[in-house]
Amino acid sequence: MRGRTAGAKGSRILRTNPDFRRYWLSSTLSTLGSQLSLLAFPLLVLSIGGSAAQAGTVATLSLVTRTLLRLPAGHLADRLDRRTVMVGADLVRLVALSSIPLVAELGELGQAQLLCVAAVEGAATALFAPAATIAVRDVVPRKDLTDALSRSQAAMASSSLIGPFLGGWLFTVDPILPFAADALSYGVSAVLLLRIGTRPPREAADAERDNRLTAGLRWLARQRALPAALLFAAGINVVSAAAQTTMVVSLRQSGAGGTVIGAVMGCAGVGAMLGAASAAWLIKRISAARLFLLIGAVWALGLAVFSWTTDPWTIGPVLVVVVFFSPPAGIVVGRAILVLAPRDLLGRVSTATGLLMAGLASLGPVLAGFFVDSVGASRTWLLLACTAAVVTVVSSVPLLRETSLDDNDADADAGNDSDSDSDSDKDADAADEGGVPSPAGASRAERTADEPQAGPAAPDGAGRVGPVGLVPAPVPRPGTGGP
Repeated sequence: MRGRTAGAKGSRILRTNPDFRRYWLSSTLSTLGSQLSLLAFPLLVLSIGGSAAQAGTVATLSLVTRTLLRLPAGHLADRLDRRTVMVGADLVRLVALSSIPLVAELGELGQAQLLCVAAVEGAATALFAPAATIAVRDVVPRKDLTDALSRSQAAMASSSLIGPFLGGWLFTVDPILPFAADALSYGVSAVLLLRIGTRPPREAADAERDNRLTAGLRWLARQRALPAALLFAAGINVVSAAAQTTMVVSLRQSGAGGTVIGAVMGCAGVGAMLGAASAAWLIKRISAARLFLLIGAVWALGLAVFSWTTDPWTIGPVLVVVVFFSPPAGIVVGRAILVLAPRDLLGRVSTATGLLMAGLASLGPVLAGFFVDSVGASRTWLLLACTAAVVTVVSSVPLLRETSLDDNDADADAGNDSDSDSDSDKDADAADEGGVPSPAGASRAERTADEPQAGPAAPDGAGRVGPVGLVPAPVPRPGTGGP
């Protein structure tokens, strides 16, 4: 009965929650647009006479801009209206991407123009990400967070799988088409976000606020279970980033061509899609600690297999299995942040989390290249397998007696499904008629539970925070920087 109920709830969230549906469509379309231009950017630099180093500079500048602005962006998201920030960021990116076809039409397109676009888009993406995290908190009741994040991650995985292939095809038709499509996706996203009707909860007049830029990092340092989960996620992200570089190099050294390498790497996208589709089912049945142990064991075994074979027909299926278990862990961490973090700190907490994991993951490719050159690909795979095992044991074992990261809302809400469904349907109808729905059709008791707390929330047995790395669960789009 519980499995059927959970599945039915998950299948209804896009239909009965109009604000989440708008957010989901916005994120999915703009993620796909970003994936279209992801491959096209370096190709365009090369097509106008740029070098390989210049092509890499465009991506590096965007990454550096996003990294430097993470904490300030979270600070602004906590102080300003999140819908205004998201729409503004989309409009800035619309203008930035639109400048590429416009300048190309004038015959003036050059490296400087593309660098400016990369920097502006990176800055706008840094602002968008924490505001999007807050938006999910506002429009999705706590009991539906797992299903909402699962659907977001599935959409992102699908976009990441088909986007580069579609972008490459569009580039062959016309080098400017991927950028025009990406700009259009931002415009559609802004329109959808403007139609979100749920407003943020009002703050108490005497509520104390921590306005420090580092408030998110300070809050994370005071938590018990969440730092261990973040350690696991950050460690696996480093291993994942290193594995991507090692995979490409080892396959290339074995004589595999570009088409074969692309097909093998595409298996990671297949695994991510399947994992996201199954994430809600797994999370409701396996505790966070045991889920992390399972994921770490699968990663360690899978990477060990890569150390003794370069056969694409073996590597591809193993890669699907390895990546399959990553989305559930990302959703556990993402949900924990949304539930546990006070709303007035949520933007800074989400950016602090992203900074910790993205900063460490950026070391992966460099370390992989060094070790492959020094000890060879086979030993590098074994080293990565050992790293995954150590990170898993160190971070997961302390969580075996900890339940604050587990999704226990399904049990608490099982007896209220019919009432919740009725409220959701009424709110959906009201929104379609131009009314403003209550947050995601939540009951009055649920809305009260979701309002900001004076300190870190202590939900009733539920845990909280939320590629192919691992986490956090997708709230912003991966093609433009992730959380």
